[in-house]
Amino acid sequence: MQTLQTFFEAHPVVAVALSGGVDSTYLFYEASRYAKQVHGYFLETPFQPARERRDVERIAALVDAPVTVLSKDVLADAAVAENGSRRCYWCKRSLFSCLCEAAAKDGFSVVLDGTNASDDITDRPGMQALEEFGVLSPLRLCGMTKAKIRASARAAGLFTADKPAYACLATRVPTGEPITYAALQCIEQAEDVLDRLGFSDYRVRLYHGAARIQLPESQLARVIELRQEILTALQPSFEAVLLDLQPRP
Repeated sequence: MQTLQTFFEAHPVVAVALSGGVDSTYLFYEASRYAKQVHGYFLETPFQPARERRDVERIAALVDAPVTVLSKDVLADAAVAENGSRRCYWCKRSLFSCLCEAAAKDGFSVVLDGTNASDDITDRPGMQALEEFGVLSPLRLCGMTKAKIRASARAAGLFTADKPAYACLATRVPTGEPITYAALQCIEQAEDVLDRLGFSDYRVRLYHGAARIQLPESQLARVIELRQEILTALQPSFEAVLLDLQPRP
């Protein structure tokens, strides 16, 4: 199986789709080491919290490689806003259509994403869209698992090495329930509250107008300690604030 070094020797001029997570930032770091020319692209959408852009800007400064921030209103696409079972496919089509067009204008015909060898691509409708646009996934092609990526990122000194996996804000809205800007804003603000209070690997899911908080088991007790502070911050935006006693894995 090829290595990332040999991959970039075969693909020396690349554009990298950046999300702010450990996979894409590690890929960007390796591309900056081995590719002759690399350019990152971050898509700013209603589905991405502001902190993800900040992490992308930090990694760009760290590896000293250029990043372009693109804006895309994915909710303008009815197939995305309706939030059906194929939402991820339609969203990825919208995003990568924008990204690939921008990359092509900048002279980059090879576009990469951070899908890794641990990802179950049979359960990710968005992968179909990536294949349709010819997007390559070097981490998966080179057999890089999530555990191996984290270890390699840690060895490289990347601040994202232990960053929890983060799915887009659209996943907080139940499938079949239309996604609105107002709902996304409330969810992002609620998760920002948990972030400021020192929680990690959290989710705030919309549940019949309520906020359903999900956390790892080790953090559940602390929610009770900070109960009033969390209620005060979240109650104005939600009909109720619920704690899911089934911990996140």
